[in-house]
Amino acid sequence: AIRQWVDFQNTGKFAGVEEDEEDMDENVEVVNENLFCVVDLHAITMPHDPKELSESTLASAALYIAAGIDPTRSRVFVQSHVPAHSELAWLLNCATPMNWLERMIQFKDKAKKQGTDKVGVGLFTYPVLMAADILLYQADRVPVGEDQRQHLELARDITRRFND
Repeated sequence: AIRQWVDFQNTGKFAGVEEDEEDMDENVEVVNENLFCVVDLHAITMPHDPKELSESTLASAALYIAAGIDPTRSRVFVQSHVPAHSELAWLLNCATPMNWLERMIQFKDKAKKQGTDKVGVGLFTYPVLMAADILLYQADRVPVGEDQRQHLELARDITRRFND
């Protein structure tokens, strides 16, 4: 499982994540290992305070352990500490057509709310980084919300294009 950065002020989101993590850690037969990644590279696609993000990133990793994720059965790590995430994202960016990304509803919605002059390219290519996260670990379970389903489908399409 590749996990989103946890916003501590949204306890409802964390409660849902905590329940899902417990299922992932204890109730699923582990063939390889479960991965819990604090995706700080995704977090920087939106306005943020760098100091706060740094603190929250480490606190999020610690929270996984505090929530009961067993580090002998699962790996907890920070995305930006693994250069392969951004390296693979670059390779996939080079193979991903712009019009595929232009269809992403989440980008359109956020750009509309913030104004296109205030939205960075990172938000536009966010789904490609997500695809890199998934492919890097050959994940077969990627627990995401309904709002991320389109990104998962795009990850599939990018993979097919990249491998053809």
